Amino acid sequence: MPARIDHTVTSGTFSLDGQTFDVDNNVWVLGDDTECVVIDAPHDVDAILTAVGGRTVKAILATHAHDDHVRQAPALATATGAPIWLHPNDAPVWQLTHPGVPVDGALWDGQTIEVGGVELHVLHTPGHAPGACCFHVPALNVVFTGDTLFQGGPGATGRSFSSFDTIIESIKAKLLTLPPETTVHTGHGDSTTIGAESPHLDEWIRRGH
Repeated sequence: MPARIDHTVTSGTFSLDGQTFDVDNNVWVLGDDTECVVIDAPHDVDAILTAVGGRTVKAILATHAHDDHVRQAPALATATGAPIWLHPNDAPVWQLTHPGVPVDGALWDGQTIEVGGVELHVLHTPGHAPGACCFHVPALNVVFTGDTLFQGGPGATGRSFSSFDTIIESIKAKLLTLPPETTVHTGHGDSTTIGAESPHLDEWIRRGH
């Protein structure tokens, strides 16, 4: 039962700083035929459960706590019995969507999570949000970047809790140091590779976003 990646897209809204936008979110499910982790739980819990397909969910891993990535996390936790794990620096962001609702566990830089016979390595990559994390799976040559790195550049940093200088440093230190053939599975939009994005770092710095 080799590890595999399942994927679905859900649609809804993202709200922060008094503005709301329509968004499509990627949901990534990593595991084998018996167990998995879910990376982000946005708008549609039934669609996520379909991707899970009856497997045991070991954890719900939040790349960060913006509402379009965690809105259904408590409902998914109730449906599956899985704990919700979030980097502690994103607790204030989490409370905007789920006031008074605790998460079950902490993510931290360097943490290793085993699922489906592979290891997932947690990379703390602040900038888009203070507790943003990416998840590197060396055995599958893939990294799940949430909203830290997209095809075409870094995630947005023009809103509360964000910093452009910080996200650039995170990308330089934690992501562009990965093998160039590493597939980048993002929180929104198409996947890319580290090798396709790394030559554009100076361009992103010049443009400031």
